[in-house]
Amino acid sequence: MFVDTHAHLYHKQFDSDRQEMLQRALDAGVRRIYLPNIDAESIDAMHALEDAYPDLCRSMMGLHPCSVGEDPSAELDRVRILLASGRYWAVGEIGIDLHWDRTWLEQQQEAFRQQLRWAKELALPVVIHCRESFDEVLAIVEDEHDANLTGVFHCFTGTEGQGRRILDLDGFHLGIGGVITFSKSGLAETMARLGPDRCVLETDAPYLAPTPHRGKRNESAYIPLVAEALALATGRPIDEVAHITTRNAEKLFEE
Repeated sequence: MFVDTHAHLYHKQFDSDRQEMLQRALDAGVRRIYLPNIDAESIDAMHALEDAYPDLCRSMMGLHPCSVGEDPSAELDRVRILLASGRYWAVGEIGIDLHWDRTWLEQQQEAFRQQLRWAKELALPVVIHCRESFDEVLAIVEDEHDANLTGVFHCFTGTEGQGRRILDLDGFHLGIGGVITFSKSGLAETMARLGPDRCVLETDAPYLAPTPHRGKRNESAYIPLVAEALALATGRPIDEVAHITTRNAEKLFEE
């Protein structure tokens, strides 16, 4: 059994074959898929997918850092109100993204910190987007961290040192996706040293498809390819990696 802890399956790229795509995931042994929110525009499609497949799909609620602009107050108010409904399994995806520019860094930092605090109040895990912003993200997480703050660093592609700083935070996990199958990424070598014991699996579908599908649309059925690569990197049987990562996901999301 596998868990895909991060997949945007409500994305329009799946509109033509969503049912078939989900069946392929089930056939591959994927039994739970967690859906991260982006912003106001993604909420209805995400809810519709969860409502259509309640035994398979689980919604999160959060404001993605790339949707944080000069004044994110209205978006954050919506997130706060929706989180209070109690229907969500995590606060996500949230974080800081400095890939494009640093214009709204202060706003991203404030939005991230606020959503971490809501997660603690509601006893929900957080799903963290960290792109070219490791130091900025860790500074806030370490400042806010206590027994009530747990989560996953989505799409971990960092160094061994960065991974160990994350693993020093009780209750936090590394989200491992298709990048581990990329021969020049260096992630397999990093995970050989960090090990799989605090990992969860993810696809980030429709993005970051693993080899041999790299450059094409990603989907949850490819989770076994990620598990196989993590098993190979860490010298563990794939069945053990499946067990460890599924157990970690179940504990993190309290399933």
